[in-house]
Amino acid sequence: MDADSPLARWENRSELPLFAASLVFLGAYAVHVLDPSLPTGWHLLFKSLIGLTWALFVADYVVRVRLRRERFGLRYIRRHLLDTVVVLLPLLRPLRMVEIYQAVQRNRAQPRLSLYGRVSAYAGATAVLLGFSGALAVYQQERGAPGATITTFGDAVWWVCSTVTTVGYGDVTPVTPGGRTIAVVLMFLGLALLGAVTGSFSSWLLQVFTREDEQPPAR
Repeated sequence: MDADSPLARWENRSELPLFAASLVFLGAYAVHVLDPSLPTGWHLLFKSLIGLTWALFVADYVVRVRLRRERFGLRYIRRHLLDTVVVLLPLLRPLRMVEIYQAVQRNRAQPRLSLYGRVSAYAGATAVLLGFSGALAVYQQERGAPGATITTFGDAVWWVCSTVTTVGYGDVTPVTPGGRTIAVVLMFLGLALLGAVTGSFSSWLLQVFTREDEQPPAR
C-alpha cells in the first residue's frame, strides 16, 4: 500500500484514536456486566459509551471501504477479514494493536515482525481477548437464568478456557439460547486459533529442518 495514499493517511491518523476507543468500549462493557449494582445512571452512561464507540468503528469501516475503491461483497470481506471481525465483534478491536506496531516499525524503517512473530502475537492477543470477551458475554446471558450453572464470572472464565481449548469438561455449560450461541462461536474460533498456531509451528519446524539438511557436513 502506498504510504501517501488516502487509505494510508486515514489509517495513520485513525488507528491510535480508534485503539483508545476500543479500550473504552471494552472497559465500559466490562463494568456494565460485572457490576450490576451500580446506579441506573451509570449503566446508561456505559451503554452510551458502548454505542458511541461502536458507531465510530462502523464509520471507520465504511471509510475504509470507500477509500479502497473495491466492490463490497464476500470477496472484499475475505480479503479484509480482520476489519470485518472487529466491527461485528468490537471487543476484539484491540487485535489491531499488532497492525499499529507494524505501521510504527515501517515508519521508523525498522524490520517488521516475521510471519511467525505475527502469528504468535495475533494468537496470544486473540486468546486473551477472546477469553475475556467470551466470559463477559456468556456471564451476562447466563446469570440469573433458571437452572444456570454459570453463576459467577469465575465460572464463565473456567467455561471459556475449557471451550476455547476444546477440552470441554462439561461441569458448567450454558443453558440460555444466547449463551449457547456464544458457545458455538467460541468453538469455531478456538479451532481456528489452534489450527493457526499448529500450522505456523509446523511450518517453522519444517524450515528449521530444511536449513539443517542444506548445511554442508562438518569436516
